[in-house]
Amino acid sequence: MNDPNRPVTGYPAAGAPPPNPNGYGGAAHQQPPIGTAYPYAAPPPASAVYYQNNPYYQPNNPYDAQRNTFLRRVIGMAIAAMVIAGTFVFILWLIFRPRIPEFRVDSLSVSNLNLTNSLISGKWDLRFTVRNPNKKMTLYYDDVAAAVFYDDVSLSDTTVPPFFQEKRAETARQASFATAGAYVNNRAFDQMNKEKSRKGAIGFNVRMVARVRFRAGAWRARRRFVRVYCKDLSVEVGSNNSSGTLLGGARQYAWEQLVFASLSCRVSTKTTSEASAAVAVSSGIIF
Repeated sequence: MNDPNRPVTGYPAAGAPPPNPNGYGGAAHQQPPIGTAYPYAAPPPASAVYYQNNPYYQPNNPYDAQRNTFLRRVIGMAIAAMVIAGTFVFILWLIFRPRIPEFRVDSLSVSNLNLTNSLISGKWDLRFTVRNPNKKMTLYYDDVAAAVFYDDVSLSDTTVPPFFQEKRAETARQASFATAGAYVNNRAFDQMNKEKSRKGAIGFNVRMVARVRFRAGAWRARRRFVRVYCKDLSVEVGSNNSSGTLLGGARQYAWEQLVFASLSCRVSTKTTSEASAAVAVSSGIIF
């Protein structure tokens, strides 16, 4: 008879795993498959562990390479654009040869001049000529301003109506200044009185500023400011006189640096009784 408590002996059932030679059973202690080098899974490569532990250091990113290429292209295009623009401006300069206008002070007179107790009153009349030396460009003068000084003290200022000049044209203009009871500092007041009594003349300074537009056909250059400063324009005024005119004589005057060119003012004799203050203009790029 069959005893249910009796251990079963014989061959294992088909498909069962072989027994563990150490006496332990279970899938966790089975032998590695035939043909494998290690009994366990291979460890990850060292690079993967390094990049995982160092998130700020990553291998080459295709996005960074594309961005660097884009930046290099933008910089190259900017440099090329600047070179092309500079070449274009240089070609225009060679074609038109722009020159800044020339100013000439023809006369300066004063009337009703009165110096009393550091106060000055008087009227000045300035006549000047503007010449366009360009052969291919016309000029438009906007916001023309003029002022009369003694030393560095402003006595009066005025504006001149805008005007237009054809190529190689000359235009005569007039500016009038007036002041009544304007205060001047003691130093300037004493110098004017000494100069008047010692020389019979007072040296005034004239400054003119104009915004000029250069145009050649349909092409227009940018607006430029032209400034000229004529120093020591001696006006003959006797000790007992209140009026006088510009004295003649060849004299060189100081020049000052402008925004884009330099001008100097000098006086040369036109006739025995009339002198003109001419402005010598150095070359400058208008564009």
